[in-house]
Amino acid sequence: MTITETSEVTDEWSRLCKQLARTAKSSRDKAAVQALVDERTILELPAVRRALIVDTNRGAKVSLESLSGRQYGLGLDAQQLSFLGLVLSMFGIGITTLAAVQDLDDRRLPILLRAILRLSGSETIAVGTRL
Repeated sequence: MTITETSEVTDEWSRLCKQLARTAKSSRDKAAVQALVDERTILELPAVRRALIVDTNRGAKVSLESLSGRQYGLGLDAQQLSFLGLVLSMFGIGITTLAAVQDLDDRRLPILLRAILRLSGSETIAVGTRL
């Protein structure tokens, strides 16, 4: 990959992240968008970007509903599908059971947990036994 190609990929990634951020109106949406951006491998797939970005009369728009309807035909692996399903559920799109968490790897699980913490308005979590 040349420097120009790297720069183009970085610019495209930056534009996609900005488009996603503009679609996020509520704190729930912002947490879900940040989870997708942090996970990155899903958004890097051209098929995902084609399903996610739709052309409208006013230009390109991010459509998570469109992505939801096509998620099983995007070539995602089981972990990516589970992660995407859980994130889309945070948006209020689709229904994914919490059991899908067991399909997540050590990289994706913390990303999802941070997104859930953002929903609660906190960035920290304490786990332990209460006396």
